Amino acid sequence: MPFVLSVKDTYRQAVEAASGGRNTVMYDDKGNPSVMVFIPRFNLADVIDGAPASPHPAFIVNGIVKDGIWISKYQNVIHDGRAYSLPGMNPTTSMNIDAASASCKAKGAGWHLMTNAEWAAIALWCKKNGSMPRGNNSYGKDHAATHETGRLVNPGTPDKILTGTGPVSWAHDGTTAGIYDLNGNVHEYVDGLRLVNGKIWMHKDNDFGTDPNSLAAWVDTGVFIDNTLAGTADTTGTKAPGSMQFAGDRTNPMTTLGDVDNNYSYNSQTFESMAAKSGYTVPELLKYLAIAPTAGSHGLDAIEVRNYGTRIAFRGRYWNSISNAGVFSLTLLTPRVHTDSNVGFRSAFVG
Repeated sequence: MPFVLSVKDTYRQAVEAASGGRNTVMYDDKGNPSVMVFIPRFNLADVIDGAPASPHPAFIVNGIVKDGIWISKYQNVIHDGRAYSLPGMNPTTSMNIDAASASCKAKGAGWHLMTNAEWAAIALWCKKNGSMPRGNNSYGKDHAATHETGRLVNPGTPDKILTGTGPVSWAHDGTTAGIYDLNGNVHEYVDGLRLVNGKIWMHKDNDFGTDPNSLAAWVDTGVFIDNTLAGTADTTGTKAPGSMQFAGDRTNPMTTLGDVDNNYSYNSQTFESMAAKSGYTVPELLKYLAIAPTAGSHGLDAIEVRNYGTRIAFRGRYWNSISNAGVFSLTLLTPRVHTDSNVGFRSAFVG
């Protein structure tokens, strides 16, 4: 009997051949595909000068060192309650982080909402290798290279673009085999990082199965992001006791919006300008997880923080963020129930 390739095999082999094996197509039990990018394991020393020669936390799951991780090549779309990574799609938005996470986990064991550890590993790799991606951060184009554009979701309405339709400079490694749209298009939820009254909590390593509803299962770093200013009317923020960490001026009062969460100021500054309080040394782990800057330029990527209540994390920013968007951009402003038409997500897989 002659050997006959199925349609699935043909598609997978075409993707793998075109990417030199760096991409593949994973099918779920419903037969639906996701295009995934393999990120092989690397050490901290490979991406941060002077760091130890031990695996980046993204490659350690439940104490086991993995050979690599699979990341969605494209911002995800939801179909039948499941998340998929496909080119030329309108990325799904307007769901909260729990709904996004559930659509990833519904695909089976090993599938999960992309974690902050995974995002950080990719961001640090990009910085070390001189391939900080551009993207849709200026109404369908890149603010620094306005000739670079993607295909708009709604032609004539310059906001979201269809996934993966920008040039290769919008991929994390500058090639067609890379991960697209980490800079702009839509914010992306990441799991494994939250603020609680200004204190940073995180997953251990890349333990993506950590219960989101049990703070006791998370790692208490003991580190605060403090953005309150003495002598101001703002008393909503939690002043960090003991070893307060990041000092920065509160620059964006949001006093005209009806949402009570937006009636108070928040801190916004470039990621690389985050500085430790006098006499305080930033734990290296925060640098490994792209919560604190390492030496050198991170572009003008922004960090935004509210240090009261519980705040979840977005990365990358969206289509009108201009220079604030990028792989190091970090937003810690909103509660877990937050939804918005400019916030999406992507799934990841670890076997």
